[in-house]
Amino acid sequence: RCRATGSRRMAADKRAARLGVLALVGMLLFGLVGARLWFLQTVEQEALQAEVDTTKLRTVPLLPERGRIFDAEGRILADNDRVLTVGVDWEVIRNSDNRAEIFRRLSGWVDVPVEEMEARFESQVYSPFLPMPVAEDIDERTAIALQERVEDLPGVEILEQSRRVYPYAPLASHVIGYMGRITAETKDFYQGKGYYLNERVGQFGIELSMEEELHGKWGYVTYEVDNASRIVREVRRVPPINGNDVQLTIDLDQQQFAEQALETKLRERQRQVAINPRDPEKNFEELVFPEYPREVPYKAPAGSVVVQNYQNGQIIALASYPTFDNRWFEADLGGGKFDELFPSVDANGDPIDPDESILVNRAIQGRYNLGSTFKPFVAFAALDTGLMGINDYYRDEGSYRMESVEDDKCNDGLVRCVYRNATCSGTGRPCVYGSVDVETALAVSSDAFFYRIGETIMTENDYQPILQEEVRKFGFGSDPGIDLPYAFDGTVPDAELKAEYGERGVISESEASGYFTGDNVQLAIGQGLLSASPLQLAMGYSTIANKGYLMKPEIIKAVYEPGVPDSAVQGYADITQARLAREPNVAGEIIRQLPLAQESWDEIDRGLSRVITGPGTTSDFYHSTTGENLFYYYRGTSGAIPIAGKTGTAQGAGNYPWNDSSAFAAYSRDPSRPYTVSAYLEKAGYGSQAAGPVVKCMFMQMSGLTRADPVQLSDALDPNSTVAAPPRELADTRCYDGRFSNVRTIE
Repeated sequence: RCRATGSRRMAADKRAARLGVLALVGMLLFGLVGARLWFLQTVEQEALQAEVDTTKLRTVPLLPERGRIFDAEGRILADNDRVLTVGVDWEVIRNSDNRAEIFRRLSGWVDVPVEEMEARFESQVYSPFLPMPVAEDIDERTAIALQERVEDLPGVEILEQSRRVYPYAPLASHVIGYMGRITAETKDFYQGKGYYLNERVGQFGIELSMEEELHGKWGYVTYEVDNASRIVREVRRVPPINGNDVQLTIDLDQQQFAEQALETKLRERQRQVAINPRDPEKNFEELVFPEYPREVPYKAPAGSVVVQNYQNGQIIALASYPTFDNRWFEADLGGGKFDELFPSVDANGDPIDPDESILVNRAIQGRYNLGSTFKPFVAFAALDTGLMGINDYYRDEGSYRMESVEDDKCNDGLVRCVYRNATCSGTGRPCVYGSVDVETALAVSSDAFFYRIGETIMTENDYQPILQEEVRKFGFGSDPGIDLPYAFDGTVPDAELKAEYGERGVISESEASGYFTGDNVQLAIGQGLLSASPLQLAMGYSTIANKGYLMKPEIIKAVYEPGVPDSAVQGYADITQARLAREPNVAGEIIRQLPLAQESWDEIDRGLSRVITGPGTTSDFYHSTTGENLFYYYRGTSGAIPIAGKTGTAQGAGNYPWNDSSAFAAYSRDPSRPYTVSAYLEKAGYGSQAAGPVVKCMFMQMSGLTRADPVQLSDALDPNSTVAAPPRELADTRCYDGRFSNVRTIE
């Protein structure tokens, strides 16, 4: 019995111990709960209250109105129009079943397939703070009908938004640009700047380059809502700040004429032929290119025109062809329609010919050899370095043999040693110009004269890149600085560029092994690996025109505070009522000054003037200058702006004549009308046959000698059109005419 009693006592002791442990644990738990309650009620009170308050508030962003774009005369190039958009609250469509049903009900009303709505939901490019848009630009009747059916369409809202309109489209579309949605590729960039993903932003042209000025700042309104998300009251409202209005230096009168003159000449050249020459080395009995017929049509697919004020750098016109109507990007195109208007592949599914690319601003993105239009800059290099003086002459015998290459290498054909002038039409052989100085060499475009500069400026300066340094002073090979996106820097060939091209497989390893005198000889006549845009060509000629000031190309004339009012004249803003957001630099910005003796500038100017006026040279017979026949009537016309300029023909692929591109640049010699014009027409033949007439027409129009069509507001966009832009041609083409016409037209 004693053992049993002891066992009961031990069991009781264990139970008491367990109860004590449980009591201790309970006390600890109650203590922790109490401490947590104290912490939440004291330390965390304000934060928790703020969280509760936040769940009762809803903030709705307020969209700023985008700034407008005007031309130099106040024409409204880009404006805003009110549109109605159907949106759906994200919370309502999170559930897949709810989403499917709402999309099904909406589809018939807004004529948008359910699959397209679902694709928008999955795209992750729309802001989670704004309703997801399912259809834009609906009519008032549909909007009212949807609002009357809110019980059947929970979460559906009608949003009042704006759409970009371009009243003068397709004029200056490459300059103005267009809008588009923020893409998956750009959303991080724009979110970092505070944008909402539903927004449309600039994608090209001024719309892109001036995006931040045009955009403005978002406002917002904060509402208190109940448990059912119904608005109880407005808590706070911060109005948006609209975007600034931007005025361009572009004059739509000049812009329209430039576009028409360019397109008309390109279409004309497409009806003309290049001659497959007979080979003088074979007694003119065989064609140089026997695999082709005697006459081959010019392709003439594209081109550009630039007009600049050389005193302040302002860009007056910037034309590029092929062009497009930027209203298409506000037309909510389906994929099939967009591909029809802006194809990326041809009928066989292959990438389209780059010559036919539409969304390329060739005036600033073109990558071209400049041909003989580059020679004035080489003449500058010779005069600036002391390689030649204004009274130094060279005897042009029709060809140039390099002096720095040994005879055995020349004789073995390892190195090209002999470079010939262009062929004279009267003899079928290289032209012979006789004794020429800088002035005359520019006037008649003596290749041999400039071949010699290309070699000797290198050999007499210890093979240093002196020519490259000199021509870079005019802006070649660097960012031109214009306020437009994607401007091409260009290339000035040197050893580094050749090595880079060799690594990329652009040229062979042997070609990339070094920079040779032969490369410099090619550079001296604007060929080889030299590349530049028509804008850079215009900048260079403007620098010659103003005697040494390289001006930044300005395309922004002024930036105004939001809300410049409309004028009483339809299509215009009242600039007299505008308030500047910042002071414009009306004098322009000088990138650099090129010091050169006045007599040397005058030598270059006289040579370029003779291109227009003559005379040429007499050696074996009279050689006219490259432009005197074209400008025969122009230079004798009262009121015509006196000009100086230079033709250029850039050799194309295979050295086929029908692949030659046409270039011409000229400037006014009248400081009261300080214009520079450059034109480049791809695969359109000699400089005097294609680009030259376009530049001549521009100067005739600016002289008041050629009638320009009045600039008019656009007709409505034709949604059934199958072209990116309708043809825009000159009504009167007599401004193209020179003294002679020696081209044959395709029958």
